[in-house]
Amino acid sequence: MNNKILLPIFYLPPISWFSVFLDPENEITFEQFENFPKQTYRNRAVIYGANGKLPLIIPIKHTGKRELKDIEISFVEDWQKLHWKSIKTAYQSTPYFEYYEDKLKTIFEGKVDSLIDFNLKALKIILNILKTEKEFTLTEEYFKAPEQENYREKFSAKSESEVAFSEYYQSFSDKHGFLKDLSILDLICNIGPESLTYIKNIKIN
Repeated sequence: MNNKILLPIFYLPPISWFSVFLDPENEITFEQFENFPKQTYRNRAVIYGANGKLPLIIPIKHTGKRELKDIEISFVEDWQKLHWKSIKTAYQSTPYFEYYEDKLKTIFEGKVDSLIDFNLKALKIILNILKTEKEFTLTEEYFKAPEQENYREKFSAKSESEVAFSEYYQSFSDKHGFLKDLSILDLICNIGPESLTYIKNIKIN
């Protein structure tokens, strides 16, 4: 390991994020002291629904707290049930959904108040599905100009990914074509055990 990377903590992150996270040459630190930026993958994931891209957004409590580590999830709506239903509807006909369904469902079981804790719980389950491990540390304070390579703003939920992706089978591609860099869920459900190899072949500039 020789590349020190500062990564944001995302909800069921896009595939490009995993290519950075799982690169064996990257030493990963997760940012937890940044001010919570809205409309990012920190509390949203994008899957492939019947009508194209479908964002799943975790509702946040508006308490006045700004730092990501203090952001709490709102349970006014049963968003966990809604997200799981959307995922199941989107992926139940994919080759590997049934194989991973029980593990994926555990992401949405139980109540985790902290957004970071929930995202890390989900990440742990995804790593288990991918049959891989990765060590990481968490920041201990905020640095505007960190010593690590700064990836805090590298992945945009608002614009098309600039990363090149090889096409793989997607359930609704006959309707909407190949949609690249969706949530890791899309890759896992469609190509299953080949996901890790696919991730390793992605090059982020």
